[in-house]
Amino acid sequence: MAVMQAAVEADQTAMVSRLRAQISQMQRRTAQVDALPVHDALAPLFPEGGLRPGSSYALPDSTGLLLALLGEASRQGSWCAAVGLPDLSAEAAEEYGVDSSHLALIPDAGSRWMQAASSAADVFPLVAVRPGGRVSPAEVARLDARLHDRGSALLVVGPWHGVEASLTMSAPEWHGISRGHGLLTSRAVTVAASSRRTPRPRTVRVLLPGPSGGIERASTPAALPRRQGHLTAVGA
Repeated sequence: MAVMQAAVEADQTAMVSRLRAQISQMQRRTAQVDALPVHDALAPLFPEGGLRPGSSYALPDSTGLLLALLGEASRQGSWCAAVGLPDLSAEAAEEYGVDSSHLALIPDAGSRWMQAASSAADVFPLVAVRPGGRVSPAEVARLDARLHDRGSALLVVGPWHGVEASLTMSAPEWHGISRGHGLLTSRAVTVAASSRRTPRPRTVRVLLPGPSGGIERASTPAALPRRQGHLTAVGA
């Protein structure tokens, strides 16, 4: 009888130790950083210089901007997940600096895209999702609670309720055409972030893509090829 009691107590002690380790790991995950890093060209858009853990962001339908936001975090070791983006490839992601060894693709979650995004937020610090249908405020609230609990950030392609900030793109301008001929080498765009915490939208002018294929600062003199004309895009 004494042997059985000792075995039960040992099992209970081991269980408590495992629970303490799990709680400690979750606490470290939630408080690991003040913000998930983004490319230097995009950092001025965010008050903390990056994406706040536990927050969501609404993005325009731009694969380039989405990948540019994933790039720096993945390079610094954070795992990223992309849900409901079947056209997104690892090769395209690498062109924008994403470390494909830290990128998980869930291209087609069907009608269960919300569950897939929520499950991804449990284990990935940064999750990108293209909604596959309408979602109720209650579902958004549950996902927000999950983000806060786990310390993950969410990038949503399209409008989303209760976001930390909404990003937009405007004034596209292609460079590379000179006197009616040549190759397009880069596209300058203005990216703006409207936040609940900032009275005025924050804006940056970037090359998306730049001559190297990824994102670059538009203000860098070397980034814009000299003696070449530009082509202003009409419409979004």
